[in-house]
Amino acid sequence: MKVDVRDSATKSGSRQYARIVHQWVAAIGLDSTVYGTHTMRRTKATLIYKRTKNLRAVQLLLGHTKLESTVRYLGIDVDDALEISEQTEI
Repeated sequence: MKVDVRDSATKSGSRQYARIVHQWVAAIGLDSTVYGTHTMRRTKATLIYKRTKNLRAVQLLLGHTKLESTVRYLGIDVDDALEISEQTEI
């Protein structure tokens, strides 16, 4: 199944985007109940954190107002996160 993201994603909101992701996931044979837009968001944030250890950048990308929310979202140790955060200059 071919999905033209240029036509559909630019003219639609988050529900349509979720449908597109659902179709892509199903088309490659994965369980679309396991993989979705939230999974992609969380995976991207986790990969950025693992590569950079920059909690503040991840916090901004996710739109979290509290660093603690980002720490919980990523599932990392609070003490480690705060230590890394204090070492990161912005």
